Amino acid sequence: MPVPAAIKATALPNFPDVQAGDDLAVLIANALAAAGITSATGDIVVLAQKIVSKAEGRKVALADVKPSARAVEIGTRALKDPRLVELILSESEEVLRVVPNVIVVRHRLGFVLANAGIDRSNLGPPGGADMALLLPLDPNASAARIQAGLAKLLGANPAVMITDSFGRAWRLGTVNVAIGTAGLPALVDRRGQQDRYGRTLETTEVAFADAVAAMAGLAMGEGAEGCPVVHITGLRWDAPVQSADVLIRPLKQDLFR
Repeated sequence: MPVPAAIKATALPNFPDVQAGDDLAVLIANALAAAGITSATGDIVVLAQKIVSKAEGRKVALADVKPSARAVEIGTRALKDPRLVELILSESEEVLRVVPNVIVVRHRLGFVLANAGIDRSNLGPPGGADMALLLPLDPNASAARIQAGLAKLLGANPAVMITDSFGRAWRLGTVNVAIGTAGLPALVDRRGQQDRYGRTLETTEVAFADAVAAMAGLAMGEGAEGCPVVHITGLRWDAPVQSADVLIRPLKQDLFR
C-alpha cells in the first residue's frame, strides 16, 4: 500500500437532522460546500449508519411491534423490552448468546454483534414515541447509490463508506467498523509480499475499510456531537475495490463455534 504523506479526517459541521426520504448525496454535497471542502476522486466520505437508516425509513415504533412468546422469554433473560427483542429476532439468523442487557446474534447480513445493531439513541426528543432504528437493508447498495449521487453533484468520484459501532468479544469498548463500502478496498491481501527484511508475509490481510472507519469514528464521536459524516483525504490504495462483505469471516472459519 502506498504510504501517505498526511491523512486528514474532517467531520462536517452542522449536518442536518436526517428524515426518511432525504437524499443523502445532496445533504453531503451541501455540507461539503458549507465547510469549504472540495472533494476529489480518491477521497473517502464516511457516513454513520444511523443517518442512512433514517433516510431509508428503517425507524420502527415499538408500539407497532407485537412480541412473540420467544421474544418474551428471551426478553426476560436479557432484561429487555420484548418488543425490542422481537425486532432483534426479526433481523437475525441466529441467537448466539443471551445475558442480562445483551443479546448476541448473527445478523441477516452476516455480522455477529449485540442486539442486531438496533439503536435507540438520538431518535427523537424525550417524551416522544419509543422508537428503534434497524440497520440498512443492504449497506453496500446504499453506499453505491450515495457514491453515484455524489459523483453527479461534485464532478468527482470519492469513495463512500457506511460505518457502525461494534463491540468485540475479546476486548472492551466499541469501535467503528465498515458495514458498507463503494469505491475502495475493504480487505487488502498482502500475503506473498515481503517485509523490510525480505521475509515473505504468510498471513497478513489488512482490514483497510475497518481501519478507515475507526479513524472516522474518532472524528464523529459517539454521543451528542451531531457529526455523522466525515470527509477523509490523503489515503491511497493499489488494491482491488471490494464491498464490505469480504470482511465477514465465513462460518466455516468461525473460531468460537
